[in-house]
Amino acid sequence: MNSLFPPVHACLMQTDPESKLQQAHALWQLWQQGQLDCNPDGQPPPEAIPVPGRPRRPELVHPRQVRQRKLTTAAGRIALLHAVAHIEFNAINLALDAAYRFRGLPPDYYGNWLQVAAEEARHFRLVRQRLQALGADYGDLPAHNGLWEQACKTDHDPLVRMALVPRVLEARGLDVTPGMMERLRVVGDVDSVQVLAVILQDEIGHVRIGSHWFRYLCRQRGLEPESTFRRLLLEVMQAPVRGPFYTAGRLQAGFSSGELEQLLLLERRWQAEIQT
Repeated sequence: MNSLFPPVHACLMQTDPESKLQQAHALWQLWQQGQLDCNPDGQPPPEAIPVPGRPRRPELVHPRQVRQRKLTTAAGRIALLHAVAHIEFNAINLALDAAYRFRGLPPDYYGNWLQVAAEEARHFRLVRQRLQALGADYGDLPAHNGLWEQACKTDHDPLVRMALVPRVLEARGLDVTPGMMERLRVVGDVDSVQVLAVILQDEIGHVRIGSHWFRYLCRQRGLEPESTFRRLLLEVMQAPVRGPFYTAGRLQAGFSSGELEQLLLLERRWQAEIQT
C-alpha cells in the first residue's frame, strides 16, 4: 500500500478544477480498494496552507463586493449558483485538508474525509453543469475567500477543525439551502432545485461525520462535547451566530437538542448586542 498523504496533498494543491475532481474521485476509489495507507509518513504537514490549489479565476474580493441579485432574473440565478459552486470547490479543499493535515487518527477518519471530498467534487460538477446550461461558468463572477480564511483558524487541532468547519461553516449551508430551494422553485427553476436537493442530503451526512469525529476527540480528551462546542464558538470562531436554523437537518447531522438551544441563545445575545 502507498501512503495517502502525498496524493491527497497533490489533489489539494491541484489548480485545474477538472483535474482536482478526477483526482478526488480516484483517491476515494483507491481508499475503498484498500490501496492507501494512513499511517503517519514521518513528514509533518505545514502549520497552514494559506492558498490551496484553485484556478486563476474567479477573482477573489472582499465579501461586501460580491453583488446580490434578484432570483427573478437569469443573472440572479447565475450569481446564486456561482456562489454555491465556489462553496463546493472550497469544500473539496477543506475535506482534503482534513485528511492531509491531521495524523495518527483511526483509518475511518481518513476514509470519511476522502468520501466527503469525492462527494463535494460531485456537487461542484453538478452546479457547474447547471451554470453552463444557463450560459455561464465557474470563474465568470468574483467570489470571496471567507470560508478558507475561517478554516485557517482551525489548522492547529483536529478537534477545533471538526467543531468549527463541519459543525459551523458547513452546517450553515444546511440552514440556508431549503430557503434557496424554495425561492428557486417559486421562479420555476426546477433543475437548480434538483441540484440543491442532492447537495442538501449529502451535506447532512458531511456534518454528521464532523459531529462524530468531534465527539470522538472530546471523549479522547475527557471533554464534555456541548460545553466544549460553545466555548470554541466564542473563543475561536469569534463570529456572530445567525439563524434561522434548519432544526430537522441539524438533528440528523448529529447536533443535540442542547446544542441547538445553545445556538438559539447565542443568536439572541448577538441580536441584543446589535440593538444596544
